Amino acid sequence: MKTATELSLILENKPGALAAILADFKKNHVNLEAITVVDHTDHALVRMIVGDRKRALDLLEGAGLLVIEATLLRIEASNRPGALGEVCARLARAKINIQYLYGSVGISTRAYLFLRVSDVPRAKKLLER
Repeated sequence: MKTATELSLILENKPGALAAILADFKKNHVNLEAITVVDHTDHALVRMIVGDRKRALDLLEGAGLLVIEATLLRIEASNRPGALGEVCARLARAKINIQYLYGSVGISTRAYLFLRVSDVPRAKKLLER
């Protein structure tokens, strides 16, 4: 069981805002491992996991963006029906809240899930068993 550092930022909700950041990432060889974007009318909340956190942070802050870091669980799970439900049930039985989650699936039998939970160390121990 691993953890991942998530970068969260608020972007103006307009054409090209996300594209500009991702073009900067490409130019500077920052790989995007997972992303979620939530619309909030004139702004969007962007959460991402990147391959080079420090470089991404430098680029984002250099563009004048406020970036908040959080530690998430990084779970490698089977890409099959019920896999996420099993993780959720185990956390629920231990009274660990999932604040939000998102996933990333490639062309394989594995999926990566990124979970923000109320107690990362305890959840990590629980799910490593």
